[in-house]
Amino acid sequence: MNMILSAQNVSKAYGSYQALRDVSLNVGDTEFVSIVGPNGAGKTTLVNVLTGLSKPTSGSVHFSGRSIAGIGPVRLAALGMARSFQLVNVFPSLSVWESIAVAVSSRLGKARNPFATLFKSRQIDDEVQRVAATFGLSQKLTTKTGELSQGEKKLLDIASAFALRPRAILMDEPTSGVASADKYDIMELLVKAARLQGVGTIIQVEHDMTLVARYSHRIVALQEGRVIGDMTPDAFFKDPLMLEAVIGPAHSKQAQSAGETLLC
Repeated sequence: MNMILSAQNVSKAYGSYQALRDVSLNVGDTEFVSIVGPNGAGKTTLVNVLTGLSKPTSGSVHFSGRSIAGIGPVRLAALGMARSFQLVNVFPSLSVWESIAVAVSSRLGKARNPFATLFKSRQIDDEVQRVAATFGLSQKLTTKTGELSQGEKKLLDIASAFALRPRAILMDEPTSGVASADKYDIMELLVKAARLQGVGTIIQVEHDMTLVARYSHRIVALQEGRVIGDMTPDAFFKDPLMLEAVIGPAHSKQAQSAGETLLC
């Protein structure tokens, strides 16, 4: 396994507030890594730094050997890493077809600003149809994104990221706000799409410990901007102090039991 993403000694400050403190993380090109931690641990800040949306105050971030600190998600996508952005909440009047087409046209270089000249070329339409079929959205292509269910919005968000055809994808809480039964459907579609499309690396921020246990190869735990654990799911769910630090004492025993059951 080769390293595809590396963050070394990364710190990020917003004025006097230290959001990340000397974080180091290496991710392989065939890994599914879950980033976990309590609220305020620095998870979203780390995601922003890893995807070039935010430049670290100190430290370095590299993707495929190239520095990506602060380069922004558009340039990063061209290098082969995509992030799900929940654009359906930003542009609720776009149809499902248009939302996926924005990503496709951006990847194909059809427009300097993909919103400016979206047109239904055969190449774009074929790709939109393929992505929609993969994520079970073929019957929703003409639906406005604001009219989708929460689960469908999450699928569209992930589908749009996959439309960029990345080698690595990073998602911030891909199943938040979704009913428990739908969470597994979303994750199964995600994993299937990754396998079909050759996306070797998946990084997710996730609070649902059952999903973390079921899909992760590694778990990276944050607390107060620091990495307090980087371990296998088996080690994580057998460590009561780690579980208590991440999800609190009220839920740690339940999470430990659920994790050990799934990992048996």
